[in-house]
Amino acid sequence: MVFFRPAAGKTWYALAGVPVETAPGRYDLTVKETFDSGRLAEISVKVKVASAAYPKIEIKVAKQFTEPDPEQVREIAADKDVKRKTFATETPQRSWTGPFLAPVSAPVSDVFGTARVINQEVKSRHLGLDYGVPTGTPVQAINHGTVLLARPLFFEGNCVVLDHGQGLLSLYLHLSEFRVKEGDIVDPGQVIGLSGGTGRATGPHLHLAIRWQGVYLDPAILLKMRLP
Repeated sequence: MVFFRPAAGKTWYALAGVPVETAPGRYDLTVKETFDSGRLAEISVKVKVASAAYPKIEIKVAKQFTEPDPEQVREIAADKDVKRKTFATETPQRSWTGPFLAPVSAPVSDVFGTARVINQEVKSRHLGLDYGVPTGTPVQAINHGTVLLARPLFFEGNCVVLDHGQGLLSLYLHLSEFRVKEGDIVDPGQVIGLSGGTGRATGPHLHLAIRWQGVYLDPAILLKMRLP
C-alpha cells in the first residue's frame, strides 16, 4: 500500500483491498511512516471484514471450455504464462488520477462474486462486473494507464490489460476489436476496444476486472469512490 497526497490537500490517500475469500473478522491494519530525520512512527487499527452473500447462476458454454482437447490445453498453458508475466508487472509510480469511469454507459448485468455453475458443476467465482452490451459497443479506459496486454486469449477472448501504477490493473475481456496496442499510454475515457463475445462467453458483453497487487477486487466499489 502506497500513500499519496494531492498537491492542494493535506489528506493522504491509498488504495487497498482484501480477497473475496477472506474469512469475516477483525484484522490489524498497521501504517508506518518514516520522517526525514529518520524517526519512525507506527499506528495500528482494527479493520472489520464483514461476510457477504453472493448469488449463484447456471450458465452453459461450449464443451471446448470445460473439456479442452490437447491442442487447446497447450493454448491454455501458453496463456497462463502470458498472464503470469503480465500480472507480475508492478509500476511504482501512480498514473491514475481522480475518479474511475465506467467502461461503458450501460447497467451491470452480473455482479462481482457470483458463483458460476457451468454445465451443472460449480467451476468458478465471477471476479468482475459484466455489462450486457451488444457487439461493437465502444469500451473506454477507466483511468490513465499503459497497455500491458492487447491480444486474444483462450478463455478471456480479445483482452486488454491496463497498468494504472502501484499494482493496480484493469482488465477488459471478450472484445470484438482492439483499438490500442501494447505499450500505448491511454487517457480516461479513451476507447480501447469494442465489446464482443470472444473467448468463454455465453453472448456479447463486456467483463471488467480489477486486480490490486495480485488480488481481484470488486470494480463496483472502485467506480463509486470519490478520489482526488
